[in-house]
Amino acid sequence: MNYTDLKTNIADICETTFTDAQVNMFIQQAEQKIYNTVQIPALRKNVSATTTSSNRYLALPGDFLYAYSMAIYTTAGNVYSFLLYKDVNFMREAYPNPTTTGTPKHYSQWSDGFFILGPTPDAAYNVELYYGHYPTSIVTATNTFLGDDFDSALLNGALIEAVRFQKQEPDVIQNYEKLYLQSITLLKNAYEGRNVTDNYRSGTYKVEVS
Repeated sequence: MNYTDLKTNIADICETTFTDAQVNMFIQQAEQKIYNTVQIPALRKNVSATTTSSNRYLALPGDFLYAYSMAIYTTAGNVYSFLLYKDVNFMREAYPNPTTTGTPKHYSQWSDGFFILGPTPDAAYNVELYYGHYPTSIVTATNTFLGDDFDSALLNGALIEAVRFQKQEPDVIQNYEKLYLQSITLLKNAYEGRNVTDNYRSGTYKVEVS
């Protein structure tokens, strides 16, 4: 389902013509809710950077939400050494003197713009950061992972926002919330269940039946 189809479906189901700004708000609120509920592949991203000798800070990507992992790697042989994530308090206690340098072993998010590394890098190291971010909204991209692969969650999520905006009766809102939760359950089963196992290692994916 692309943006045009999504917009048309929202209007048809609600039997209301919304402004573009209103529809976009419904969709983007639904996307944010989904992205913070289910770990889908579209949230994952990686970027390379280089540390600066004697500088213990490393800039975060502009679209950074949270870290999956950080590693130092060599270009010759692609040997990866993963850093351990620690609390800022640990970093301050373990590495109180920023002039003490070496190969970084730990990292933490220092602020909304920087990581702090410990110990302070003694050279320029290649760094690969694997992190979570908000994918481009279907409002902007026209086609997205959710729209193409799991449009039921996106549509039902946007409809909840639309009927709330219309100040519909509580039972109507509850009905859309129920449909949305059904879609989210299917999405979680697909990407937090089947997508993190394989039959060879874990056997056939099983869902508890009550």
